[in-house]
Amino acid sequence: MNNPTNGGRRGRHRRRWTATGLLLGVPAVLVPYLLVAQEDSQAATVDGDAYYRLVSVRSGKVLDVDGFSTADGTRIQQWTDQNTANQQWKLRPTRDGYYELVNRNSGKVLGTAGDSTARAAATEQQADTSSTSQEWKIDEVSGSDAVTFTSRRSGQLLDVSKGSQADGAAVIQYPATGSANQEWKLVKTADTRAAGAGTARTTAAAGPYVWKNAQVVGGGYVTGLVFNQREKGLLYARTDMGGAYRWDTGAEQWIPLTDWIGEKDWNLLGIDAVATDPVDPKRLYLSAGTYTNEWAGNGAILRSTDRGRTFKRTDLPFKVGGNEDGRGAGERLAINPADNGTLLLGTRKNGLWRSSDHGVTWRQLSSFPVKDGAGSGAGISFVTYGPAGSKTIYVGVNDRSTSLYRSTDGGSTWQAVSGQPTGQLPQHGVLSGDGSLYLTYTDNLGPNGVTAGSVWKYTPGSGTWKNISPSKGDYGFSGLAVDPRKPSTVMVTTLGRWWPEDEIYRTTDGGATWKALADKSVRSASAAPYVGTHTGHWMTALAIDPFNSGHVLYGTGNGILRSKDAGASDTGGTSHWSMGARGLEETSLLDAIAPPGGATVITSMGDQGGFRHDSLTKVPSGRLSNPMMTNSTDIDFAQSKPSTMVRVGRGGAQDGAYSTDGGRSWNGFKAEPVASAQDGHVALAADGSTIVWTQAGQAPYRSTDNGASWSRVSGLGNDAVVVADRSSARTFYSLSGGTLHASTDGGATFTARAGNLPSGRLTAVPGIAGDLWISGSGKGLLHSTDGGRTFTTLKTVQSASALGFGKAEPGTKYQALYLIGTVKDVTGVFRSTDKGATWLRVNDNAHQWGAIGGVGVITGDPDTFGRVYVGTNGRGLQYGDPS
Repeated sequence: MNNPTNGGRRGRHRRRWTATGLLLGVPAVLVPYLLVAQEDSQAATVDGDAYYRLVSVRSGKVLDVDGFSTADGTRIQQWTDQNTANQQWKLRPTRDGYYELVNRNSGKVLGTAGDSTARAAATEQQADTSSTSQEWKIDEVSGSDAVTFTSRRSGQLLDVSKGSQADGAAVIQYPATGSANQEWKLVKTADTRAAGAGTARTTAAAGPYVWKNAQVVGGGYVTGLVFNQREKGLLYARTDMGGAYRWDTGAEQWIPLTDWIGEKDWNLLGIDAVATDPVDPKRLYLSAGTYTNEWAGNGAILRSTDRGRTFKRTDLPFKVGGNEDGRGAGERLAINPADNGTLLLGTRKNGLWRSSDHGVTWRQLSSFPVKDGAGSGAGISFVTYGPAGSKTIYVGVNDRSTSLYRSTDGGSTWQAVSGQPTGQLPQHGVLSGDGSLYLTYTDNLGPNGVTAGSVWKYTPGSGTWKNISPSKGDYGFSGLAVDPRKPSTVMVTTLGRWWPEDEIYRTTDGGATWKALADKSVRSASAAPYVGTHTGHWMTALAIDPFNSGHVLYGTGNGILRSKDAGASDTGGTSHWSMGARGLEETSLLDAIAPPGGATVITSMGDQGGFRHDSLTKVPSGRLSNPMMTNSTDIDFAQSKPSTMVRVGRGGAQDGAYSTDGGRSWNGFKAEPVASAQDGHVALAADGSTIVWTQAGQAPYRSTDNGASWSRVSGLGNDAVVVADRSSARTFYSLSGGTLHASTDGGATFTARAGNLPSGRLTAVPGIAGDLWISGSGKGLLHSTDGGRTFTTLKTVQSASALGFGKAEPGTKYQALYLIGTVKDVTGVFRSTDKGATWLRVNDNAHQWGAIGGVGVITGDPDTFGRVYVGTNGRGLQYGDPS
């Protein structure tokens, strides 16, 4: 706050309202702010339209919502100033000189957890309920430019707990002490700062838009769950194509850490391994890379010193396969507990690598005997350090003859462990507190194709092995966790036990006896109804909280199941499990529509088929059904009859379906153009009268009876994508082979209208006949207003991956344009309200989500100006609103 320090007058400031500050002649005590209707003030002014950073006088750090979360209950902390939206607050007056502190990122207010009046009660962000615990009186600190915040409800001050100067220190309420940790400076937010060179943020600077996920909850394969052994509540999740997450204990939801990864680095969103430092919990390492194919880029180590809030990157000279077979094994990345600057990385095709400088540089460990993919081609499956000071390391290798190596000299020499089981591949290896090594095995890499497996216990002291498998059948075992507080308590999961379902086993006597939990537990699907109440599939990630033995989580192909009383079965009780994946959104979008006046948005997805979202903040009641497809590749609606829509894909009773009630219910097509074909693209006439479907590898076919019969379209070849005019019901278009074709007879016949065009995505503007756009990749963005007879290339766009349309800006008539592309050498998501003459970037460097250009799914909202939906490949459906 810019207060005069010598009683002198400040210049005139124009504000909606101002506040008196330190009053002359008043003793040096806290003086309340009083609202006055004047422009000229001798004291501080607060701008009701501005955002402020609240800087702790003691630490110099700012008031911060943990992890950029938008959830109720997220804790408030102090953090190094990054000028990000979750660190910016609007001071909104309520009454009697009190204010609400409104967070810029979430729009929620700062309150006291549970409306508590207790000393040291935590603060958190909450939905605005007008509670007195959400109202704060601002008092100036005499003789300084600092202020205090006093809770109306408790009379206590906003306080950094225990006077800490550390990042992540909790902000609480506490009786007045006069200490600097209760004093704050208000710094008005200026323009957004760019991220520093060489550093990637996981939180966004305050930009023009706020981004959130349309909720599905889960939707993809969670391959790893890793607790930090030193810091309570610090937990990470890795996914095969959607990046990494950190658990927010206050809000009980996941915080995405890798949304900053952009189009050119899309391959880094597959996380193959996670390591959290057992000595310095702030340090986090990710082994990133999705594929080892020739066309994929090399992997990288992403290293953080602030629990994943920011990262630095070390490129690796080889590829990493976070979305390949065997991805549920691990962890392949491990930190030496006796020297936390030393890390080991197991690779799929390049042996064992070591870093001695906190992951900055890496060299292959020449002493390790396996330097390739081993017998399976998938190389190393896990790396496990022994107790600090032991110099013992175990490495699991995906080889059916020799699958476990040990070093007792810190990695200088290695030997195959004598007596080990053969014929199977190790998934996980975990040391217990009593020195025993537990291992799970499968006959194939998994997660698919597993038909056998086992669980083994190795006792290093005696060199003995024991098969402690809890059951035997045509399935394997993968997930493995040992209770750090109870070394004889072990949990494992089956893999590939498709009937009746995969099982979770628990032992409290080191594997002598086991209890199956599936029938001794209650599972709730309320947080994600589409998942159902079965145990799940692809259960390869399993973790027991080192600070709370009853808190257990396991990953599935649809997310995470979580229990707070997992040990209830130990005494004959029932454990309770619920979906623990809130905030973790890993679906892969193939298309999305936003019909005017109906559902907010309806999606086509890989693996899940798709969902109808009546609300963006509530989880849908279930997947699109009748048929329930595994993959839905395309969806369209009739522009002048938006309750009529069609979708196509595969994996259901039929490969196509129509709806006449806005996607609430569906009817499968009674026939298909080519019975042996599936997937592809579909277009629906503006009045819903004609469907044109191009199945994958086939020519387009049309139907005028909701899919009961089909006739081949004339004038187009195989795989020609057809687009409906959004005004004229008889008109369709197709861009194929650089030629724009058009039909004016309901899609029966097509003729060429324009040639020498770039290949790309063709879209038609709602409500205007003949208004077309081509997103031509590196050829830019092209526009036609005469039904595709001529096109003009916009000079404002360098490259265009996809274009969508939304409600026009107030005062204008033409649809707002939303572009995934490159403008002025910046690649991102853009909006134009003047037909592409100018563009505003609406995402930022912290919200890039990998290969969104390759996905090519973007649409504006027809009912809400400014809202845009962006499909991702592994981070669900994102939606942005003006901030």
